[in-house]
Amino acid sequence: MDAGCRRLAAKSALITGGGSGVGRSTAIRFAQEGASTIGLLDRDAEALERVAGEVRDLGASVLTFATDVTSRPACQAAADAIVASSGGLDILVSNAGADGDAPFLEMTDEEWNRVIAINLTASFVLGQIAARAMVAAGRGGVILYTASISGMGASDGDAHYGVSKAGIINLVQTMAIELIGHRIRVNCVSPGPLDTPLSRALLGSDEAMEAARAHYPLVPMGRLGLPEEIAAAYAYLASSDAGYTTGQNLIIDGGNHATVFINPQGSF
Repeated sequence: MDAGCRRLAAKSALITGGGSGVGRSTAIRFAQEGASTIGLLDRDAEALERVAGEVRDLGASVLTFATDVTSRPACQAAADAIVASSGGLDILVSNAGADGDAPFLEMTDEEWNRVIAINLTASFVLGQIAARAMVAAGRGGVILYTASISGMGASDGDAHYGVSKAGIINLVQTMAIELIGHRIRVNCVSPGPLDTPLSRALLGSDEAMEAARAHYPLVPMGRLGLPEEIAAAYAYLASSDAGYTTGQNLIIDGGNHATVFINPQGSF
């Protein structure tokens, strides 16, 4: 990143899932780009404090919220704290997510409801809370979501996850149109397979993760994406450089969604 690029100077932001992966990288990138106040929300209090230290070292003020995105009161309290600290909320990055592995015929109500609550219902709640704060402040804002290429096609054993991410993509379109009169832009990013703690958990072992880092045959680029690459997209979408962009789903997947078929050797 250009050391002189400070597109988010004096902006305040709330980032969920801020303790690791894309959330951590986004917080660091926002601080590098000049954001003055960054709120980090995650269930892992220790991880939050580690990331908060990294962000403070870059000159930003940090507020941490060790809580769950499925609690509307907790999300409201986080937004209120940022508004009280900085005079408003300029950017929301709703990134916290959950996944699972359950065949459609065997999936329980509990498994379905857990993923939908964290990925989709919390996206609605956080977006509504952020938008209301932005409307009250009267200075516009940006709301960003982490969707997924799984929201645009089928994955075995992933009905709950795919549906939740498809819902986010449509939610973004609806919010973008309804909020445009308030100068609030709403967009999402759909990553492909990423090198994150969630991916490591799904792959099942450190050895499988190392193999995927070295060669991931299902992706034309042959590797997992990096959280920093998603953070860079969020920095762009949050900035005035994307001032004419709203209601969009930016796909960042190493060419995955552009392919019809790719064999294990990496040729089409």
